[in-house]
Amino acid sequence: MDLFKRNRKKKKSAIEDWTESLIVAIVLAAIVKAFLIQTYMVPTGSMEKTILVGDFLFGNRLSYGIKVPFKNKFIVQWKKPERGQIVIFKYPYANKLFVKRCVGLEGDTIQVINKILYVNHKKMIEPYVQHIDPVTYPPLDIDSSLIQQYWENKEFLYTGLSVRDNFGPVVVPKGCYFMMGDNRDNSDDSRFWGPLKNKYVVGTPLFIYFSWDNKAPLYQIWRKIRFSRIFRFPK
Repeated sequence: MDLFKRNRKKKKSAIEDWTESLIVAIVLAAIVKAFLIQTYMVPTGSMEKTILVGDFLFGNRLSYGIKVPFKNKFIVQWKKPERGQIVIFKYPYANKLFVKRCVGLEGDTIQVINKILYVNHKKMIEPYVQHIDPVTYPPLDIDSSLIQQYWENKEFLYTGLSVRDNFGPVVVPKGCYFMMGDNRDNSDDSRFWGPLKNKYVVGTPLFIYFSWDNKAPLYQIWRKIRFSRIFRFPK
């Protein structure tokens, strides 16, 4: 009888050890995700061809600082996004992450003229940008003195494609950034929903750890996995 009790106690200890190990692993994974690494799957083509639909990214959450977990607040911030840098950020108006390119910093004057980006009245050379729609939409017929106000109040969210190809000029407010997708004709970005506040910045992409092509047929599994994109560094 005593032997049976000892064996039962040993078995219980083994289960407890396994449970404790599992809990520790979960806690460590949560800490890593909260402070160090952000995983992100690209659902749209707004950054093509820099980043493709179906790319799975590891992101560095320490690129700009340390944030309070699950809060839009920095504990300490040692760096801010730079012009031309790809940034992972929380979309201000829904609980989801976006990946876009930072094209404007606070105080910058941003304007798009016939699909071409101008920053501080200088034409930008952007080899990573693509345009997939041959149509160029004319500018909105509104008083130029109202553009800044309309933009900051998110009123361009409701204008459809009218500000896609001819936008601004606007000045990026203090503590904000102007974000745009590399696929300029198919990107939900700052042209429409306004400036991005610094508190929504999450980090930067590290590398693509997996890539899945939904367009390839399932029976050709070797075509669905984009092996050539794995361990690629988006820039």
